[in-house]
Amino acid sequence: MSIAASESPLAFMPSIYARQAAPPVLKTQCSSCHLKDLCLPLGMTGKELQHLDGLVFSRRRVKAGEALYGEGDRFQFIYAVRSGTFKSGLALRDGRDQVTGFHIAGELMGLDGIAQGTHASAATALEDGEVCAIPYAHLSELSSVNINIQQAVSRLMSREIVREHSLMMLLGSMNAEERLAAFLLNLSQRLKARGYSATEFHLRMSRAEIGSYLGMKLETVSRTFSAFQSQRLLDVDKRHIRILDLAGLTRIFDTRLH
Repeated sequence: MSIAASESPLAFMPSIYARQAAPPVLKTQCSSCHLKDLCLPLGMTGKELQHLDGLVFSRRRVKAGEALYGEGDRFQFIYAVRSGTFKSGLALRDGRDQVTGFHIAGELMGLDGIAQGTHASAATALEDGEVCAIPYAHLSELSSVNINIQQAVSRLMSREIVREHSLMMLLGSMNAEERLAAFLLNLSQRLKARGYSATEFHLRMSRAEIGSYLGMKLETVSRTFSAFQSQRLLDVDKRHIRILDLAGLTRIFDTRLH
């Protein structure tokens, strides 16, 4: 079973519409993108891809720490990650930030703005990255006349619902070890699908951000990493992770599922 990871927090920023309204235009074609089997074109035929290629997708570079959009910003684009890692989340009333997901290449952000016309969360870059800004109004028009593209957009929304349910399971029924094991296994699976190592990777997010996402205190996250290392499941060097026993880590997670 795969637990999808996704997003993070920022305080409300009322006037950054200009940042969204006029990204520099650099033509990108879905049909030739190396991420097309993971992103919006997933499952589309050549004809549907030609229709998508007719849309102008602007590419935007985002520096580490820069906000892509803020909580409450006007919704205009769906963003497809081309490179880098992003987090999304909410600013809570008590001043804390609640991370709701982490996004890597081939994944989409910004779907939370469809319902109300404003973004319900914020997204910021954890490292220098690049996104495709897909105008939702144009995509919606295309979907209305092409059933296959409409189904593709529906699949994306369904994937977001699955992600939300996965987060609820993490926060509602698992102990600390199970939560962290599920998080690492999910990240491992997602990286493997993109051609990277499934057992050795660098975490772009901090321990505090992982804790916010998993509903764990910072001390608990650090202690659980140390426990996994002492059990010879992981080799941990700051943010660099090497999974030594993938089967053992999977058993921790599978115990809860069965």
